[in-house]
Amino acid sequence: MLKQQIQTDMKAAMKAGEKDKLGVIRLIMAAIKQREVDERIELDDAQVLAVLDKMVKQRRDSITQYDDAGRTDLADVERFEVGVIQGYLPEALSEAEISALIEAAVAETGASAVRDMGKVMGVLRPKVQGRADMGAVSALVKQRLGG
Repeated sequence: MLKQQIQTDMKAAMKAGEKDKLGVIRLIMAAIKQREVDERIELDDAQVLAVLDKMVKQRRDSITQYDDAGRTDLADVERFEVGVIQGYLPEALSEAEISALIEAAVAETGASAVRDMGKVMGVLRPKVQGRADMGAVSALVKQRLGG
């Protein structure tokens, strides 16, 4: 399981004295633990991927804000964290793969207009979570449905 892999990497980072990486891994574990406590469940790999995906999105937003404010030092810290977090995410999907998944989801749901977007996203989310930016996928679905 992904959670055990993260814990194993945390121990390895401790032994190797990689303080920066260890800090990011501890942030990941804290986010996972927080969600488990809040929802009183044990997260499976798909749910852990959702947590990681959210963490990457938050950091990308921060990078944009820091770059706009001229704070490259803080943006670099966020970029490092994104790199560590992305190490646990599956390989990103190509544009062609995303388009094919959208077409399949539209066909599967029988979607014909923007009002059907929720159905299409419901089918797509588990297939692309952690492998593509959900905001970009959502925009592509909306475009495909004529929105």
